[in-house]
Amino acid sequence: MIDPNTIKNKALLAWVDGIAKITTPDKVQFCDGSQEEADALFKMMMDKGVCIKLNEEKHPNSYYFRSDPRDVARVESRTFICSKSKRDAGPTNNWMDPKEMKAKLHDLMQGCMKGRTMYVIPFSMGPIGGPISQIGVEITDSPYVVVNMRIMARVSPKVLELLGENGKFVPCFHSVGKPINSPEDDVAWPCNPDNTYIAHFPEERLIMSIGSGYGGNALLGKKCLSLRIASAMGKDEGWLAEHMLILGVKEPNGRKTYVTAAFPSACGKTNFAMLIPPAEMREEGWEVSCVGDDIAWIKPAADGKLYAINPENGFFGVAPGTSVKTNPNAMASCSRDSIFTNVALTEDGDVWWEGMTKEPPANLTDWKGRKWSKDLGEPAAHPNSRFTAPIRNCPSLDENADRLEGVPISVMIVGGRRPNGIPLVFEAFNWTHGIYLGAMMGSELTAAAEGTVGKLRSDPMAMLPFCGYNMADYLGHLVKMGKGLELTPHFYHVNWFRKDRDGNFMWPGFGDNARVLAWMVKRVHGEAGAKETAIGNMPSYEDINWKGLDYNKDDFAALMTFDPEIVATQPLKDELYEQLPESLKIERAALLERLS
Repeated sequence: MIDPNTIKNKALLAWVDGIAKITTPDKVQFCDGSQEEADALFKMMMDKGVCIKLNEEKHPNSYYFRSDPRDVARVESRTFICSKSKRDAGPTNNWMDPKEMKAKLHDLMQGCMKGRTMYVIPFSMGPIGGPISQIGVEITDSPYVVVNMRIMARVSPKVLELLGENGKFVPCFHSVGKPINSPEDDVAWPCNPDNTYIAHFPEERLIMSIGSGYGGNALLGKKCLSLRIASAMGKDEGWLAEHMLILGVKEPNGRKTYVTAAFPSACGKTNFAMLIPPAEMREEGWEVSCVGDDIAWIKPAADGKLYAINPENGFFGVAPGTSVKTNPNAMASCSRDSIFTNVALTEDGDVWWEGMTKEPPANLTDWKGRKWSKDLGEPAAHPNSRFTAPIRNCPSLDENADRLEGVPISVMIVGGRRPNGIPLVFEAFNWTHGIYLGAMMGSELTAAAEGTVGKLRSDPMAMLPFCGYNMADYLGHLVKMGKGLELTPHFYHVNWFRKDRDGNFMWPGFGDNARVLAWMVKRVHGEAGAKETAIGNMPSYEDINWKGLDYNKDDFAALMTFDPEIVATQPLKDELYEQLPESLKIERAALLERLS
């Protein structure tokens, strides 16, 4: 706990005092991110029946939470960009006038923390003091948020020292929006779904969230600051905040190449970030290391290259489908010191979710607290159930993951879930063509977002729910960034999820994705071939490392075909397409010409 009398930043103290007067908490606690503080909060929550300590032998220092069934995912319909101009929010964001939103929130905030503690969390996204890092301070009345933010960001008194008397920070206000007026109000997972708002004020660099206690709606350093507000910062200041993983590829000759990849949520980002190459490739000397699994902040440097950091300090991973077989590094990452939300509970106090093992253990308790059986007709773990794990637990953590200036990026990848018509991989002809591929990207919806799972939607650069300003301006900013670079990264489009006529996946995925990654890296260094097609450069069968995988030439040829009609589809809203920079419209005209 931090003594507020030691804090020198008057703007911070005034903001905290102002919020406390409106929300009327029982007390205010300044958090220091220490283990002692976390232990005390977990004990308090266990005593209240809010969480369960897991089996210490199987998951040391780890805890289990269940959310309200009405509060289980991002609430895109209640997420707003409150720019001064509606045009600046663009056609893909919900917009509300800043004054109108603040008035609405001010009414909801009146006494909203009554009976609760107001926690003040000073945090750094990125290494503390790094040139690409940003400082935020989150106010919240949720102890669940405090213990999760401690894992996901760098919470420390050092942040306040760095802030000093006049340092700037991003103010992040959060409340579950459920004051304790009577004993029955003090529930295990307080929330207010009927009055949920996640509001971003890009010009002010301000975030205000009320009503939800789950994920990125409440952990405001994550999507809210690291993408929506940071993307607006990047536009103004000449850098990028991207929904991208960062990994390193080490070749048998020892050369290291860094890669970013933009995939929509729950489309295999964590699996790819923690990828382990097949045994035969590892024997040759191929290695993949993880810098981050979700967000990349990317800035141009004096040498004319782009450098990236992972602003986060942990993983907020989707649990279902994660197993020792599909992602052993993720399983190791959440093996201790972790938080699990909405998974199933075993009778010996451990966790389970669909895909962890072939058969579920006996006597499971599901994420709603019921005795579970297959007869219920529902999964034991919610499809968007999560683990929150410290990045330091990752066995494949890159040696430069905490490098203040970031790592040099040579490859950028985009891709989503496309069951047909889109090949496994192809290379853009140039940077602008790569941005065009990202702009036209589509993906099937997953449980991480609202909407019908499996429905195809346009998701430019996997940033549809996360861009803090007009998507057309964002794509134009990407194009512009490439013009100032001496060496632009190679751009690729991938599709790990193509299916055959029987609905079976045509590509094994997981570790075998390293075979595609190896081709990309060798292309960067001029050591691999490709054939030019109407949509981009593609590898031939002979360009892929097949050691240890029996995958015949005909199957690969089928996997690499494309449907001209699907490729030519313009998935963007007409209003957004009309606002695109001319260079991307030229790329589209060139594609249609090549396809004809």
